Amino acid sequence: MCSPPVGGLSLDGVDVNKESVIQGTVTRDGQPVASAYVRLLDASDEFTAEVVTSATGHFRFFARPGQWTLRALSSQGGGEARVVAQQGQAVDVEVTIPA
Repeated sequence: MCSPPVGGLSLDGVDVNKESVIQGTVTRDGQPVASAYVRLLDASDEFTAEVVTSATGHFRFFARPGQWTLRALSSQGGGEARVVAQQGQAVDVEVTIPA
């Protein structure tokens, strides 16, 4: 079983073999950003989904395999990261909001 980084999201109860999981943390100056909106955009930059980060800055999406863009928006600013999701893997990513 694939395990998340220390302090990351638990994959308990998630059958990673059947899912494409994109998860991670939104940070600014190395600190988690709570209540940030994280948007999932497909390869053509079309909006697909949005979640709000937890108190610890964490988020998770279940997506189809492929290329994705994560765009974080908060009162502290915005940041972006690109990821490739693959079925059977959890992709852990940090989306950094510049200081």
